[in-house]
Amino acid sequence: MRPKRPLVTGLYGVLVVTAVALAGIDAGSNTAGADARNKLTLMAPAAPGGGWDLAARESQQVLRSSGIVNNAQVVNVPGAGGTIGLSQTVGRSGDETLLMVTGTVMIGGIEANNAEHSLDDVTPIARLANDYEVLVVPADSPYETLDDFLADWQENPHGLAIGGGALGGTDHLLGGLIAQESGIDPRELNYIAYAGGGEVMTSLLSHTVVAGISGYNDFSDQIEAGNLRALAVSATEPIEGIDVPTFIEQGVNVDLPNWRGVVAPPGLSDEAVAELEAIVTEMTSTPEWRDTLERNRWDEAFLTGEELDDFLAEDTARIKQVIEELGL
Repeated sequence: MRPKRPLVTGLYGVLVVTAVALAGIDAGSNTAGADARNKLTLMAPAAPGGGWDLAARESQQVLRSSGIVNNAQVVNVPGAGGTIGLSQTVGRSGDETLLMVTGTVMIGGIEANNAEHSLDDVTPIARLANDYEVLVVPADSPYETLDDFLADWQENPHGLAIGGGALGGTDHLLGGLIAQESGIDPRELNYIAYAGGGEVMTSLLSHTVVAGISGYNDFSDQIEAGNLRALAVSATEPIEGIDVPTFIEQGVNVDLPNWRGVVAPPGLSDEAVAELEAIVTEMTSTPEWRDTLERNRWDEAFLTGEELDDFLAEDTARIKQVIEELGL
């Protein structure tokens, strides 16, 4: 039998959540007799426009179009690297109609925000796919290549502001790793954290920051429209459909996958956990989900059960080590 996992973060997190997000979550708080096949809430613990939001909305569409769930809704609860959404998830203990999107960013957010608890305290359901990060600059930037950018960054590390998601998240970690591999003290990183990929893009287009880091899909439209220039992607090998060289191909030994997955509240019965796993397994077996993977350039990385538990333990240890080494 798999362990059931409660999670709590500080009360401050709950207090600062917007009224809109609270209303959306509370609308389904009476779950007596509820059935995930009839009504399922997908929580994106970030602002609209980012990777978690995309994963939630793509899942919503597949669940609806394939008839796996009658009514799937998405609610955004942004803040603190996803840990505000995490605290709301624990407040729904026993609710078998809620799935929260999570991933690499949340592990870093837990560490960076000194959250009291970790992903050990929720109920893992599935890892869905791997996404990858990209380093971009505005189209009118003087930096034509990664080498151009690194040359100036090495000369003036703190003078180049880099925008990304939450402190301790994948964007922040990638910035630190690039700095370290380029001979820059990661503590010199002038990193500006935003609530989601949409805000990072706005800061780039307004030249508030010199460069930005986020999931490729957060920037893909603007890259394809010619408004942003992609300098490097964080995959180990080139990605089909993404015409951007990897850091490794350009001599910077950095790769960082950004996995997407879903977890449920604590206090669920074995039957409820099995049903949620079945719903997500069915979703990832559909042609619609295959199209989702291809369209978003995601690598399939589906895991459930004990394999997922083992992965979470390993990835948490890995991210904690990176944060400690980078002094982030």
